[in-house]
Amino acid sequence: SKKNKTGKTVRVDIDRLDNLMNLVSELIIVKTRLEDDEISSNQQNMNDAVEYLERITTSLHDAVTKVRMVPVERVFNRFPRMVRDLSKDLNKEIELFMSGEETEVDRTVIDEIGDPLIHLLRNSIDHGIEIPEVRLEKGKKEKGRVNLNAYPDGNTVVIEVSDDGAGINVDKVKQKAIDKGLITAEQAREMDANKAAELIFAPGFSTADKVSDISGRGVGLDVVLTKIEALGGNVEIETEKDKGSRFIIRLPLTLAIIQALLVIVGEEKYAIPLNNIKEITDINTEEIRLIEQKEVILYRDNPLPLLRLSEVLDCKEQKRAQGEATVVIVKKGDKEIGLIIDSLIGQQEIVIKSLGRYLNFVKQIAGATILGNGGVALIIDTNSLF
Repeated sequence: SKKNKTGKTVRVDIDRLDNLMNLVSELIIVKTRLEDDEISSNQQNMNDAVEYLERITTSLHDAVTKVRMVPVERVFNRFPRMVRDLSKDLNKEIELFMSGEETEVDRTVIDEIGDPLIHLLRNSIDHGIEIPEVRLEKGKKEKGRVNLNAYPDGNTVVIEVSDDGAGINVDKVKQKAIDKGLITAEQAREMDANKAAELIFAPGFSTADKVSDISGRGVGLDVVLTKIEALGGNVEIETEKDKGSRFIIRLPLTLAIIQALLVIVGEEKYAIPLNNIKEITDINTEEIRLIEQKEVILYRDNPLPLLRLSEVLDCKEQKRAQGEATVVIVKKGDKEIGLIIDSLIGQQEIVIKSLGRYLNFVKQIAGATILGNGGVALIIDTNSLF
């Protein structure tokens, strides 16, 4: 129990604690202002006090978030030795380049991100980087290169694991997936390289021809995806033959309080995380076209896939004026999709509450939040809609 206690501590900069203390004293001042009879009887003074309170709670949230932040250096530090040991075991020459170690993420994310990164690095070293003789034949340097890079991107933290190896053998992955019954031969033909590469995240999937201590056991990348999605993040793959592969992990900065857009679909209120939204627009429904049985509209000279949230969430759509629809355009990396909703309520700061383990299987919902009037709004997991 002592070990567990020491493992859950955070070292905090004294300036951050001072800032926190100042904000708490500001809160006490606002509390006394609101209790003052002269102020509470004057509507204008009351409004000013509430606005002041709102500013302080926002600053307090930012300050607490910063206190919980830990540099990813704590996780990265364990990898150089692991890479050295693995390269010796596999008779490969590998250099590990790390950058962005000072990037900060939430304390709970730090605890969980270590294992997925270990799996990805082992995968790059074992499956990605070729043996020195093969690299020389391909005109590459004898030494393979693995990059581990972290950087903030808006309200998310991005961690990339890339290598200059052989890339993912997409044909082999497709064939294994067909043999396992994950996809049909027709689906395999239509898949592009990056989409096919994502099949390696299927449970029990492995392209290794023989079982070793490092690979072939069918344990690994499905664990990565499960862990990352449990943290509210997502993983993307980019691969090119003989050029290498890149795994891009996107994680939320904090897991508790987020800015969200409240919308109405049918008779229910839903929240869409603001950091996933690119823009909101109105479209003319008469311009919607069907491509491969999916709704698409030409938006700013680019095809934009559309999804009706009422169909995804299985709720009744409201009657709207003919030819009009409100669309929330959400993004996941470079991909975009338009969500057709009934109406907008507005932006709001929400506290995420877990749905509990009994509702873990509901892919489209990331959690719930309690609104000011006591009602509950479900939070949409936009990553699962792509």
